[in-house]
Amino acid sequence: MKRFLQDETPNLKFKKALKKPIPIKCIQIDEPFEVESMEGLVKGKKGDWLMVGINGEKYVCDAAIFKKTYDIID
Repeated sequence: MKRFLQDETPNLKFKKALKKPIPIKCIQIDEPFEVESMEGLVKGKKGDWLMVGINGEKYVCDAAIFKKTYDIID
């Protein structure tokens, strides 16, 4: 069985891919909160985002990561 470590990139012929721009539901929460996610109970901090994926799965996104990776659409 191959093992890939977090801090080492294997010498393989990687391809490049772009993540599909799939709209999801999201809302910024102004107080600490908890979400029952696919990974179990996850805690969010004040200012984090509650996300609902395309299959209805719920998860937390840190506010700083959200700002770097998402744009709000109307």
